[in-house]
Amino acid sequence: MNHTKLWQPLLFTLTIGLSPPLLADHQAVEALEEYMAFAPYAAGAISSEQLEHEGYRKFFIVDTRNQGQYQQGHLPGAINIEWREILSQRDQLPAEQPILLYCETGLLSSKAHLALNVAGFDNVKVLWGGYIIWSARQTFEDTKQPENVQIPR
Repeated sequence: MNHTKLWQPLLFTLTIGLSPPLLADHQAVEALEEYMAFAPYAAGAISSEQLEHEGYRKFFIVDTRNQGQYQQGHLPGAINIEWREILSQRDQLPAEQPILLYCETGLLSSKAHLALNVAGFDNVKVLWGGYIIWSARQTFEDTKQPENVQIPR
């Protein structure tokens, strides 16, 4: 008896039954559709320069990278909540204070931003370019050159 032929229909059924579109929560998809229909373009992004202008210290800052990356260096005052855990730890986030999310490049923190927006947080921004762009600037003060410094040619 060929056991492969017996398992094929079962495997096919399990594969079809467990595919992500069939498991998607209809209400979650509707909430995401509603958010995307009205979300303004680039409203959730902020550059290092804009962050300086808006007042860096007013933000509740969340590093969404893993703990090892966070320990190697992070923005001053940042707490660490990995992007995958942002919803399960959302009770740590302030409702009224603006929240700044960042990761290495901005990709994973954008996912966390989307999840928080769908969950009802409208006070969240993502640092454009992430830690890579921010750390290239060092600190806000370090990037300002005195007006009368001569730059050698």
